[in-house]
Amino acid sequence: MKKVIALLFSTKLMAFLFLSFGVAMGVATFIENDYGTQTAKALVYNSWWFEAMMLLFVVNFFGNIFRYQLYKKEKFSVLLFHLSFVFVILGAGVTRYISYEGVMPIKEGETTDVFFSEKTYLTLTLDNNREQRVVSEDLLLSARGKNNFVFDTDFRGQEVALELQDYVPYAFQQFEEKEDGTSYLHFVESSSGSRHDHYIKEGTLENIHGVLVGFGHKKDALVNFEWVDEELKMQSIFEGTFLRMADQLRGNIQKDTLETFKYLTLHNIAGMSFVVPKPPLEGEMTWVSGKKEEHPEDLLVFKASSKGEEKNIEVKGGQYTTNAPVQFQMAGLNFRLSYGAKELQLPFQIKLNDFQLEKYPGSESAMSYASEITVVSPEETFDFRVFMNHILDYKGYKFFQSSYDITPEYEETRLSVNHDFWGTWITYVGYFLLYAGLMLILFVKNTRFSALRNQLRKLKIKKELLTLVVGIFISSSVFSQEDHTGHNHAPGEKHVHENVSKEAEQLDSLVIANAVDKAHAEKFSALVIQDAGGRMKPAHTFASQLLRKVSKKETFQNLDANQVFLSIVENPQLWFRVPIIYLERGNDQLRTILGIDTTEKYGRLIDFIDEKGQYKIKALVEQAQKTAVKSKFQKDLVNVDKRVGLLYSAIGGAVLRIFPIPNDANNKWVSQPELSNAKFTGKDSVFVKQILPVYMHTLKQAKKTGDYEEAAKIIEGVQNFQKKYGAAVYPSADKIKFEIAYNKYDVFKKLFSYYMLAGLLLFVLVIFQIFNKRSFVNVLVKMNVGVILLFFAMHTAGLGARWFISGHAPWSNAYESMIYVAWATMFFGLAFGKKSTLTIAATSFLTAMILMIAHWNWMDPEIANLVPVLNSYWLMIHVAIIVASYGPFALSMILGILALVLMVLTRSSNKKKLNNTIKELTTINEMSITVGLVLLTIGNFLGGMWANESWGRYWGWDPKETWALISIMTYAFVLHMRLVPGLRGRFTYNLMSVIAFASIMMTYFGVNFYLSGLHSYASGDKIVTPSFVYYSILFVAVLGTLAYIKYKKYYQK
Repeated sequence: MKKVIALLFSTKLMAFLFLSFGVAMGVATFIENDYGTQTAKALVYNSWWFEAMMLLFVVNFFGNIFRYQLYKKEKFSVLLFHLSFVFVILGAGVTRYISYEGVMPIKEGETTDVFFSEKTYLTLTLDNNREQRVVSEDLLLSARGKNNFVFDTDFRGQEVALELQDYVPYAFQQFEEKEDGTSYLHFVESSSGSRHDHYIKEGTLENIHGVLVGFGHKKDALVNFEWVDEELKMQSIFEGTFLRMADQLRGNIQKDTLETFKYLTLHNIAGMSFVVPKPPLEGEMTWVSGKKEEHPEDLLVFKASSKGEEKNIEVKGGQYTTNAPVQFQMAGLNFRLSYGAKELQLPFQIKLNDFQLEKYPGSESAMSYASEITVVSPEETFDFRVFMNHILDYKGYKFFQSSYDITPEYEETRLSVNHDFWGTWITYVGYFLLYAGLMLILFVKNTRFSALRNQLRKLKIKKELLTLVVGIFISSSVFSQEDHTGHNHAPGEKHVHENVSKEAEQLDSLVIANAVDKAHAEKFSALVIQDAGGRMKPAHTFASQLLRKVSKKETFQNLDANQVFLSIVENPQLWFRVPIIYLERGNDQLRTILGIDTTEKYGRLIDFIDEKGQYKIKALVEQAQKTAVKSKFQKDLVNVDKRVGLLYSAIGGAVLRIFPIPNDANNKWVSQPELSNAKFTGKDSVFVKQILPVYMHTLKQAKKTGDYEEAAKIIEGVQNFQKKYGAAVYPSADKIKFEIAYNKYDVFKKLFSYYMLAGLLLFVLVIFQIFNKRSFVNVLVKMNVGVILLFFAMHTAGLGARWFISGHAPWSNAYESMIYVAWATMFFGLAFGKKSTLTIAATSFLTAMILMIAHWNWMDPEIANLVPVLNSYWLMIHVAIIVASYGPFALSMILGILALVLMVLTRSSNKKKLNNTIKELTTINEMSITVGLVLLTIGNFLGGMWANESWGRYWGWDPKETWALISIMTYAFVLHMRLVPGLRGRFTYNLMSVIAFASIMMTYFGVNFYLSGLHSYASGDKIVTPSFVYYSILFVAVLGTLAYIKYKKYYQK
């Protein structure tokens, strides 16, 4: 018994639980992605062994409280932290076994107290025509593996059993040809512009859009087919027409006449268009599994048995479905079997008074949606407004705005319902203890973090050899970087192609000759436009994005982005022939398709259009977009297509939406080409139609005289018109100026090179200190640190400017979160690097790398409107904290690599000097991980609180939150390794601090690209694992092996 207790309370079990729990959750996220949430719950989250692991965690936590005497006053903060997880797990247990949730659909004007359960139930109703019994059981099935389920019950002593024979998730019927099968008619009809295949069994009929179509079922069919003398005949009670596409044969269909049917011919009868492609087929309809989005219901096949009788019963259903039950008789009883949601009843009623959908100005994108409801209870009646991030909490039930359905006939809201009072509050107690414990761990005495601070303070480091070694390492890294810069130009390569056609040269000269004055172009760029998503922004923003995205340059023939955009507005036809569309290097196949020389770097818009006016690469782009794993050629195609589309939208004038429609409910603005569909009247109608042509005429005169005063007055006139009729959405003057300045300076792109140069220079200066200990060298080092501080201030100012411009915290999409991670990395590097210049230099280098990644092609730096769920103060709290945690984790990873490199470089002669340095790096590493883990844990559980306040539940096993929890488990394991025999030591710790960062990479990048969920932001490619991942694994494996050999020789006791 003592051995069992010792094992339950051991640190080895703790380490095993941390790792196995994380692995189980990681596997579950991929199961959910491939097979659905129900399968992930059945195989992992709701399995007995997964819950047993959580129970073992509680036991182990309690055991270690006494083993390490955490109940003592000086260890109070650690006690709070461990107790918090006990409460969180207990709360999860209450939620799992006692609480319930569902969805409540309510049409406008309707009052109801019924909602449908989130769980799916198998419900069996039995009766003998005199008495009735209803039994049900919740059923969780897996789409992978075999499901063993037997449902036993009885009716007045008569035993009844249902045994699951087959389970087909997301089921639909598909025809399968067989030689000895039944005869089916393949009937193809089109409705709403899409094709629908029907297989009508001989002797049956099918209702197709209100028309009864039969195959050998003349009695009830409105259109009937017969197989007579080896020919297909058709008879209809309606008249119709037919058209055979092959030879354009046309004709009429006579009603009530049996006629020979014509295959592959389009028939029109009773408003229905259809084709029968071939004679009747022999085969069977079989149930197969499809996609959840297209076929949300499952098929279950049971063997029902009672009193020796057996029957196979098929029943369809799924989450939130309430299908009619399948009825059958057997052994003297009547059965009704159904599978789906159970109707649950509230102790009060809810009436939907009004459903409100608000869109971003001038767009179809939902800004927010809300339900105006009345709660009708025996005790009281009151009105309430439910909207995203604002839930109704009443009598233990929480209602949040989930979705909606708007049709011409009705408006329906869908409220999610959650009943989890005790589970929520027990979990919240755990959260409170967690926050208190984590904060105290960082700031009170007698904690591990306090000991690390003291240890760092006492360490006396001889930095000369350290700096030399690290300088050699960084220098070699730089040379390595230079060896792999495949995208840079060779020393003798020319940037301007020699084979530019005369036409291109003439067009360039024409563009330059007709260019508008730079100062006036900037005034024009201050005009506010409304983009497709409804965001109000200066034209300067679009102009900057246009030139950068289309040409990959900041200027064109010495013209800035504003001059180029205004030139496009003024002379759109000219820009059809200007070579400005960047073509990826080495893609000769694309250039051949376009009919241009393979040495050309840029293409013209006209190159993409053939003699018939067709888009040359349309079919290729469509194929590339459908392809899951794209080739380099296909990726290039998709990128070029985006550039062509952007340029075409500028030339067509659709992007210049500068005219607000007076008194428009959705604050819509329109462009010149859209004026015919806008409701302008009187003087306003004359103004919007004539102002741009007048402006263009004035602009031509101004270019001749050099006097742009009249043209500037016209711009002011348009701005006044915008302020008059678009005041509700017109940005402030300060916001417009800030955005233009933000576009001009492009601070984050510049900071990449600034941080890189400053970090490398700092390494060089520290190396120089070895040979020259004069005071001016120390001054230069401090000045360099000061320069990095200045760059950090610029970084901070850039984030603040983006926040002010967008109106929301700058970490709402992939690009913003990357620049914020870079900021957090630099912040913690400066915080931990007060006594370590090396740490600041390494952090500056790492920050530069993060900013470089942020500006890769697949991240769009454009400022966009928020989706409704992110429009919350929780965005500032939860996302800011959890993303900030990636900074110290990244810092720990780079420090771990440095420590391992120093181990590799250890010799007998330098062991003593490097030993102190490795200790310092390891101490800072552990402090950094501790801070990162505190932030990640608090951020993740704050996300749970956000989910509870927004969606009515604090945990839903979404891949992002699950992988954040996996990262917590991973880093908790790393910090606890010092307590586990066999895992202690600086080598193991530093190696694991590098390996553990893979969980952060998966949480941040992997979830977005490999998995689907509420937090997935990726679009476009189905990403293939980048080659650098494999190189990174190889690098860590080689470095770890070499470091272990040296560690074992020189450091292991």
